[in-house]
Amino acid sequence: MDWARIMAPLSGGEADRHVIAAAAAVAEAFGAELVCVHAPPDVADLIPWMGDGFMGGVQASAVDAIRDAGSEGGRAAQALVDSVPYANKSFRTLTSPVWAALALQGRLSDVVVFEDGAAKGKGPLAEVFQQIVADEQRPTLVARPGFKVGGVVAIAWDGGKEASRAVRTAIPLLEKAAKVVILTAPAAASRQFDPAGLRDYLDARGLKSEIQALEGAGDAAPRLLKAAVEVGAELLVAGAFGHPRLQEFVFGGATRTFLTAAAPSLFISH
Repeated sequence: MDWARIMAPLSGGEADRHVIAAAAAVAEAFGAELVCVHAPPDVADLIPWMGDGFMGGVQASAVDAIRDAGSEGGRAAQALVDSVPYANKSFRTLTSPVWAALALQGRLSDVVVFEDGAAKGKGPLAEVFQQIVADEQRPTLVARPGFKVGGVVAIAWDGGKEASRAVRTAIPLLEKAAKVVILTAPAAASRQFDPAGLRDYLDARGLKSEIQALEGAGDAAPRLLKAAVEVGAELLVAGAFGHPRLQEFVFGGATRTFLTAAAPSLFISH
């Protein structure tokens, strides 16, 4: 199994530089198409908030300013894409309705790459990140500083369907890893599972892995992150939103812990 299309949503800001570089690294590793998609602010989303007289002087000026900012951001994003020395790439700026067009691009991509800020709820693509992961349920890579394809990959494993799906969709990355470590915290899990089952699943695909079981009950996410760093993982593979999303929002959960961490980079799937 290989990836053929890697998508990088862009805002037109400086953070795009890191996103494009990370997405290009993934695309190059698989000989895949790099699709860079600029998502400007959508004026249509703002019109309902402007009232019946939105085409008055002040409102019309605001709309023009938003459109101008979007055009400027598009030019900046394209300049960054053009500077990347990877031939199999494309660039497009979306038009209204922006979210619908962006969702379609995500559905037709194997992986969507974001920078760390969006995953932490910062910047113009923060809401896009949440929608891509939770609503569109697309495999998503959060590329943090130092990200590279290869090296050590850790898997946060609890035997659940979200973690299982994340592992299955991450197989292409696991195949390129120098080492795969399965991290588990059995006493903290709400279900019974055997980590050796995942090791056997990977072994059947020619992927050697080792298991590291963490002791203790309670919140396992901080311990899983600490263990991932200690084994030198460049990437952590994890399921997203294993609990109802409202509960995740109110009480946190492993997903929030992983997203707000400084390292390693994160591959998630819901």
